[in-house]
Amino acid sequence: MAGGDPGSWLRAKGSKSESRVSFVELFFDLVFVFSISQLSHALGDHFTPLGALEAGMLIFAVWWVWIFTAWVTNWLDPDRMPVRIMLFVLMFAGLVLSASIPDAFAEKAIFFAGAYVFMQVGRSLFTVYALKDVSPANHRNFIRITCWLILSGVFWVAGVLMEGETRVALWLAALAIEYAAPAFGFAVPGLGKSRTSDWDVSGAHLAERCALFIIICLGESILQAGKIFAELPLSPLIVTVFITVFVGTVAMWWIYFQFGHERAAHRIEQDETPGSLARQAFTYAHIPILAGIILSVVGNEFLFSHPHDQADMRAGAAILGGPAVFLIGNLWFKGATTGRPPLSHFVGLAGLALLVLAVSQVDVYQLGILATAVLIVVAIWEFASLTRAVPLARPPSNH
Repeated sequence: MAGGDPGSWLRAKGSKSESRVSFVELFFDLVFVFSISQLSHALGDHFTPLGALEAGMLIFAVWWVWIFTAWVTNWLDPDRMPVRIMLFVLMFAGLVLSASIPDAFAEKAIFFAGAYVFMQVGRSLFTVYALKDVSPANHRNFIRITCWLILSGVFWVAGVLMEGETRVALWLAALAIEYAAPAFGFAVPGLGKSRTSDWDVSGAHLAERCALFIIICLGESILQAGKIFAELPLSPLIVTVFITVFVGTVAMWWIYFQFGHERAAHRIEQDETPGSLARQAFTYAHIPILAGIILSVVGNEFLFSHPHDQADMRAGAAILGGPAVFLIGNLWFKGATTGRPPLSHFVGLAGLALLVLAVSQVDVYQLGILATAVLIVVAIWEFASLTRAVPLARPPSNH
């Protein structure tokens, strides 16, 4: 566990530890339990077009800082003391970032942007140093990544100095730079650009890291529902809403974990260019999965706070929009890793679209029950279709 030469900070290739998620990584993820809670509250408190835009930007930022760290720990061994200390420093900065989310576009902008830029650039520079003499291709890649993150950091910092629409515009530009960077291969004049063949990732490790993050998000949904249920006066309607929220969350878990996670890990491990597939399946496709869960948490708040009200498009946007965005993300994720987007998900999206027509005809709690029913149908349909096709449902054994 000692520091030693940076070359010893890498995960041992071909060993069990290469794909194992360490306790330090799980500890690091705890900060993001707070982030998800803050994001859902921020969106729920400002559920307007502008509030949705700002919350969406924060979701993109939180996901980006987390997924970049997950990629880094795909190569660096968190059981090595320097790497572990790096993660602890990032945890503290992540706590500052998370605490700043409710007022990120107001008086705490400097804390949010400052923590974000520090995490992105600092972690990248650390990785450049760690890979210097042991992985020339990835060393150059992270020099390029650092250049792009410094460029976007200029826009983050400039946004702190401005207010209102100008801040939003500058931070949108910063996010656009960071999200476009992988598509351009992090191209830098004089340094060339990255090739997907250089990204020799462990599919099993990255799949498990993302799966654990989704568990965090779904766990936040369960915890939030339990907290609200404990505070409200007991009534048959509230019990019905609580059961609806719980069953809906379980259905989301089933849709993501029953087949998607295992199949993705196996496919990436066997792919000739695992970096390219991992980038599409995990770096990008998980964004709508995350956003869908957070939006569903907002929908759950509508269910608890206004169950007997007649539904309107505002409630419908959360109650139906959350599952819809979640299914879109799963379609992308599963389509990228199997080449066969599940028909059940298309049917589920069609069902949610039809429910939009019924929004003004039902109460809020009834809309929640109908949305949950759609998720249950999707989960059962996919389970039934894939368990009949055994070779598709379970990846072949390597033994």
